[in-house]
Amino acid sequence: MISLFIAAATSLTITILGTPVAIRVLRDNNIGQFIQEELEGHAHKRGTPTMGGVVMLIGVVAGYVAPHFRFYSLSDGFGFSTEPFASAGWLAVFAFLGMGAIGFFDDFVKYARKQNKGLSKRWKFVGQLAVAGLFAWGAVASGVSTELWVTGSRSTGIDLGPWLYGVLVLLMLTAAANAVNLTDGLDGLVAGSGSFVFGAYVLVAYWQFRNVTVYHVEGALDLGTFGAAVVGAVLGFLWWNAAPAKIIMGDTGSQALGGGLAALALLTNTHLLLVLLGGLYVMVTVSVILQVFSFRVFGKRIFRMAPIHHHFELKGWPETTVIVRFWILAGAMVAVGVGLFYADFLAVTEVGR
Repeated sequence: MISLFIAAATSLTITILGTPVAIRVLRDNNIGQFIQEELEGHAHKRGTPTMGGVVMLIGVVAGYVAPHFRFYSLSDGFGFSTEPFASAGWLAVFAFLGMGAIGFFDDFVKYARKQNKGLSKRWKFVGQLAVAGLFAWGAVASGVSTELWVTGSRSTGIDLGPWLYGVLVLLMLTAAANAVNLTDGLDGLVAGSGSFVFGAYVLVAYWQFRNVTVYHVEGALDLGTFGAAVVGAVLGFLWWNAAPAKIIMGDTGSQALGGGLAALALLTNTHLLLVLLGGLYVMVTVSVILQVFSFRVFGKRIFRMAPIHHHFELKGWPETTVIVRFWILAGAMVAVGVGLFYADFLAVTEVGR
């Protein structure tokens, strides 16, 4: 439990103190946000420093590493010692940084071109494929289950094998990264909702660590430590990203968060539970799919604008109202997901008695 607090406190401190420095550096180099012309209410955001996700990446890595170095213990007092790193933890960090790197290049291309168009879909996919392939190889090599799981204690009974598992990794990493990226259109929406979702995975991983005979997840405590580091980082960043935002995380942050989220689902064997825990991101993505499908097939739009949070803006909802209400939706979906996770645990343990 102490590891979780150290991870969260370290990343929170780095992001809340480091973000103002990043704001000054980004402003000095004229690295600002480009906006969609359709959103007249977002005109004030033009030029807001972007690529702030870099601070989150630094904070998360430091937050994950910090608890593995001890300078004091209750039993021995002061003294230096180290705790071993779990391969699962490094895999989660790799997915987080790998997808964040793709987002960084996307943001940099936007800055270089001075427009809201970054990397082409082809180059994004190539990068995502490389990250997914290396992640899948590392996961299989370290003994991660290749079965398709629901909640960690309940499996579908379908063993995908290494190759189909690699396809699952690619689908989950790209889907989660793109879903979070689509949601990142309002000040603080992703940072606030992300604290709920990653907070849920801290509970999930720590519970698996405490109940190893039920879950058989290697490195569960390190996964919880990684999740706690992300929670601290997004909360520290939210301090400056809350409306009206002084800095925007950009694709660097949103892609990284999506990659980290998918990694936690894959490594805690909660593949299908992610759909519920990340329900807000699923809802936003589905709104875009429905909008495109309806326009191409029927020539009509379902929403005034997609993703759906912009639809409510165009209906006249203040931005802060949309943000808070979407936070409430995210929290409600997370609560249901955690409840389902615990209900399955109770069902399995009751059967075992």
